[in-house]
Amino acid sequence: MGATDAFPEGAPSVGATPGQPGGLMDVLGVAAVMLDADGRITLWSPQAEQLFGWSAEEALGRPAAQLLVGPEHFDLVLSLFSEVMAGGESWAGVFPVQHKDGSTRLVEFRNMRLLDERGESYALGIATDQAVLRRVERDLALSVRLVAQSPIGLAVLDTALRFVMVNPALERINELPADQHIGRDVAEALSFLDTGTIVSSMREVLDTGTPLLDQFTVGRTASDPHAHRAWSVSYYRLEDAHGRVLGLATSVVDVTEQHRAATEAARARRRLAVIADASATVGTTLDVDQTAHELADVIVPELADLAAVDVLDAVLDGRRPTSLSRGGPARFRALAVATAYSTEAVRAADPTGQIASYEADRLITRCVTEARPVRIAHVGPDDLSHIAADPQGAALLGKAGLHSYLAVPLIARGEVLGALSLYRVRNQEPFDEDDAVLAVELAARAAVCIDNARSYQSERRTALTLQRHLMNHRPPQPKAMEIAYRYQPAQAASEVGGDWFDAIPVAGDKTALVVGDVMGSGINAAATMGQLRTTTRALADLDLDPAEVLRHLDHIAVGLDPAFATCLYAVYDPHRTLCRIAVAGHLPPIVVRPDRPPELLDLPTGAPLGVGGVPFEQTTVPLRDGDLLVLYTDGLIETRDQPIDARLDILLELLAEPERNLEDLCDRLLRALRDEHDHDDVALLIARVHAHGD
Repeated sequence: MGATDAFPEGAPSVGATPGQPGGLMDVLGVAAVMLDADGRITLWSPQAEQLFGWSAEEALGRPAAQLLVGPEHFDLVLSLFSEVMAGGESWAGVFPVQHKDGSTRLVEFRNMRLLDERGESYALGIATDQAVLRRVERDLALSVRLVAQSPIGLAVLDTALRFVMVNPALERINELPADQHIGRDVAEALSFLDTGTIVSSMREVLDTGTPLLDQFTVGRTASDPHAHRAWSVSYYRLEDAHGRVLGLATSVVDVTEQHRAATEAARARRRLAVIADASATVGTTLDVDQTAHELADVIVPELADLAAVDVLDAVLDGRRPTSLSRGGPARFRALAVATAYSTEAVRAADPTGQIASYEADRLITRCVTEARPVRIAHVGPDDLSHIAADPQGAALLGKAGLHSYLAVPLIARGEVLGALSLYRVRNQEPFDEDDAVLAVELAARAAVCIDNARSYQSERRTALTLQRHLMNHRPPQPKAMEIAYRYQPAQAASEVGGDWFDAIPVAGDKTALVVGDVMGSGINAAATMGQLRTTTRALADLDLDPAEVLRHLDHIAVGLDPAFATCLYAVYDPHRTLCRIAVAGHLPPIVVRPDRPPELLDLPTGAPLGVGGVPFEQTTVPLRDGDLLVLYTDGLIETRDQPIDARLDILLELLAEPERNLEDLCDRLLRALRDEHDHDDVALLIARVHAHGD
């Protein structure tokens, strides 16, 4: 049968043009032979010549039995012929026939009696080679069984891409019975899928004849529109023996489970990558706000379209909220909000820095009071009012298309610090248990960092308060000497150190100038600094030599924690215009004389205070009217990327520039040498000598 016969495109109308011949009859080689009442051959088809070997000229007019049947079967053939001609009954069966070449072959016959208008009888025999017929029957039976019993979905479509045949496996895969396929085109039958790409691929195969194999397709079936399914689809063009296009065949394999396994594996890899990213990027500083922003940024967009980090207000106030009463409100301070794209949903989140009170019916309040995740896989209209802070926020979330929500508590060392809120809008997948597990893991890591930052900031505030209290004494302006000073603590990212300075009146119009730096940082360093500063002032009243003062300080420092500190102690005598200086492991002072380059004094360095039992040396330096003595701690010049000698050279160059006002000089040095991210305190003391008048 031909293309239009094999895959009909619709019922033909009356008077329609006959279709093209099909190929099955050609395959069978059906022969037609007609005999008269005497058994002589009156009609002989070309197929008969192919089947029996005799041409029409050789066959016509001869008795069929003599031409085609062996002597041993002659009587049987005549008997069968008589029965057909006498009774009008047809006869069908297999009979051995002699070929012209002398061979015998089995031929399947269908014999029947025919009558013409004169009432004369004829016998029509239709015959085909039995071996060919059995092969066709076998192939057809195998094809039908193969298609019907195949676990692979199979379909045949005509050239208009209408379904002609579907097997039971494809019915199950598409979850549609055969009658909802047959006669419909792809777009109509599979309307629940995005058929644009499918039809385009089919058309390409029909046009080019090049098969498309293992095309991966993902979609949802009509019976389960919420679950993704995956298929591997192949297309190939069908042609008859003469190359005429019959239509298209497609095979479909449901690979949903493999797709889910691959998706889960890829998802697991992404989750590990998120955790690794969080380990590297969350908690890079001891700053609560920065840590919250780092957490929100690592979550968006991998886990959520929008993320918000809110901390209980009591946590940032230094109070430890050991218990949160169920049924009561909770006060939060918004620390960070991150979005994957521009969306109105962000307006529903509290602006960073804002304090908001959430009632007990809010999901974020439940999250922190119950110390467990709260997940709404599919957000409904009634849920929005329990997620947003107010009706306006609920309306914004609904308009943006929020469909899934997850809140997890920030818990560190058994204490709830706040909550991480996650929103999905464009990401169509609802939050599941795996998402909650990942969010809890990320929140736990961030919570420890936030708690560390909170503890550090609390300790830093305490240390700063202590340090300011200990340094609140403003040194008096001494006789015959003008002084200016600056103390600048380390920036917010670093800890408070133990730097100090002082100018102390000493008997005989003398002035003791001191700078020191306790090794370490924090409250202990500030406390050690306070003790050494107080002791230094007491020793100065005794008018001891600088080396002796350092010896006493060294003895006291041994029992302190931290024990080590550097110190420079100098005493200026205006009557003798001499300055005696002793150094305990400290940077040397600088003398700036009028009309001369600044000079870094070469003094015995000495050991730091706290080593114990190490003698100290003192040096006498003449100071004249107008000379500057510059004392400083290492925070002024030390950096992580330049050698200290280079930094000292820069300091000397800055001091070489004339500056009459000492306050302005202090500011200029700090601006030039200090960076906003410096990790150390700095103490700076500049003294200008004036001629002493009795």
